[in-house]
Amino acid sequence: MIYGFAPFVWMALAALIVLVPGLALLFGRGGPRDASGRRVFRLRPVRRLFGILLVALAAVSAMLALTLVQFLRLTTDTPVASVQIHEQTPGQFLLTAEVPGKPERIYPLSGDQWQIDAKVVRWRLPALLAGVPPLYRFERLSGRYSDTAREQAEPRSVHALSDWPVPDLAILKRVFPNWLPFVDVQYGSAAYMPMLDGARYRVYMDPRGAVVIRPDGQATEDALRRSGW
Repeated sequence: MIYGFAPFVWMALAALIVLVPGLALLFGRGGPRDASGRRVFRLRPVRRLFGILLVALAAVSAMLALTLVQFLRLTTDTPVASVQIHEQTPGQFLLTAEVPGKPERIYPLSGDQWQIDAKVVRWRLPALLAGVPPLYRFERLSGRYSDTAREQAEPRSVHALSDWPVPDLAILKRVFPNWLPFVDVQYGSAAYMPMLDGARYRVYMDPRGAVVIRPDGQATEDALRRSGW
């Protein structure tokens, strides 16, 4: 950020500032006035050449600004939920989930890790470059065990997430009506993290349609580090 504005804003502004005189030099008449007071068109190759160079510079600046916008969009994850873990007894936890637009939910889980699963629709080009976000629906939240032997022998816990909010397909059809045929793939995406007493996490969906979980706060980061994660 520069003086409160993102770099691509300054690039777009520079492109506009350069474009205006460039168009004036390229298409302006630039000759003497006739009897009615209007200027007479003359070629003036040096003037036109400078106009072409300024317009080309404006186009390059605009392309750089657009590229930077797309880069920032493709590297910016969308937060979808906050999670807090509370241990009840060894191997038994309560996971509290806060989802935008929904009341707080509590899910009992067994194991030493928690996992969240989603079904994702990802787009092909040119829809991806146009900024169409991935469609997703979170399907389940479950407890899991880091030891596969325990996974086979110990009790499992799973909860449906059908009531979690999803992107509004009707709005997407209105905003991007021409991009809906460009479906790349439909697939499942999942992520898991350890269940540690007092740990806080953030769940994100990245622009390419992957579920991402990050620790929320230094205390959780330190706890993960101590646990060898």
